[in-house]
Amino acid sequence: MHSDVAIIGGGASGLAAAALLCRTTKLDIALIEGGGRLGKKLAASGNGQGNISNAHISAQNYHGSGAARAYDIISCFGKVYERLFYGRFTCDERGRIYPAGRQASALSDCLIAEVRRGGVNVFTGARVVSLEKGGQFVLRLSDGSSMTAKYVVMCVGGKAQKQFGTDGSSYALARAFGHRITPLFPSLVQLKTDVAHIKTLRGIRADCNLRAVAEDGGEMSARGDVIFTDYGVSGNAVFSVSPVFAGSRGKICIGFAPGISEEELAADIRLKQSLGYERSEVLALTLNNQIGRAIVRRAGSGDAAVIAHTAKNFTLEVNGTLGFDYAQVTRGGVDMSDVNDDLESALCPGLFFAGEVLDVDGDCGGYNLTWAFASAARVAEAIAGRQI
Repeated sequence: MHSDVAIIGGGASGLAAAALLCRTTKLDIALIEGGGRLGKKLAASGNGQGNISNAHISAQNYHGSGAARAYDIISCFGKVYERLFYGRFTCDERGRIYPAGRQASALSDCLIAEVRRGGVNVFTGARVVSLEKGGQFVLRLSDGSSMTAKYVVMCVGGKAQKQFGTDGSSYALARAFGHRITPLFPSLVQLKTDVAHIKTLRGIRADCNLRAVAEDGGEMSARGDVIFTDYGVSGNAVFSVSPVFAGSRGKICIGFAPGISEEELAADIRLKQSLGYERSEVLALTLNNQIGRAIVRRAGSGDAAVIAHTAKNFTLEVNGTLGFDYAQVTRGGVDMSDVNDDLESALCPGLFFAGEVLDVDGDCGGYNLTWAFASAARVAEAIAGRQI
């Protein structure tokens, strides 16, 4: 079988590239997904609600060897999700953009329907095990079949969340053409910490300010949910700062009661003390009772200023993450120094990359899907332009 364009990977970037090429060209397109169905990870994004983008995108939200160029591409396409989807979207107080129906599966359903209407040849349940190029590309699949193509687009994802079929094995396809893969780390992931001071907090969620400081000097801050677990901490604030710990340990500093200053908190404690509250209850109503008691125990003092300072500077040592199986994205990937501005290989003309396979990762909050869609749009535009 021969196709003009073979897209490897049926996730967010692969579906987007196929849909956009259907709209702008009459090319024969093959979409190859190693798993059993298309768009599986997209359908689970944003805790099933489809956090598709963010209203506050800046260059600082992206990391890796291609971060600056990724932001330039994203800027070129503006609200790229509006080019892909015909529907309404809503924005929450943190700038996270969702489909108005808050249903991630609707996003994947729309793209799948479009590529099928567009006549794309869809192959599922067979992985591309080798990729070669003579006069044209030759793709060999795990089911023993093969196909040829003029252009190939690698939308194979990274190494995170292997339950979605992204176990990192597809980087070998890029290596075969001489592409370098930068070191890979799990990102947007739960953190393993010292649990001595949080044993009584398992399952409790709290809105906090969170500051992360890595041993290698990296530092990030976020506000959001922190969820206490038997291994450490989870929650959207934790995911947001976890990139700091890519290949490094360090510490996190939790600031409880983020809407109250340390001085105001100390004054509140003194008032409760004057009213005869037990030491263990001086943070009652202000914080979850279990959290308040854990803070007082750790403070080791009845002094209001000490307790308040402990509440605003509750430090935990970070000794690792839960790893790739639990990470939302991969930090690292195909080195962008060997990829041109059309996201085409500088080592093998006709080979393109889009999405997480590249050494670009974004912060938590819709930034990674924005990159997946914008990079797919850049590749589709480049291929379409060659048909004129």
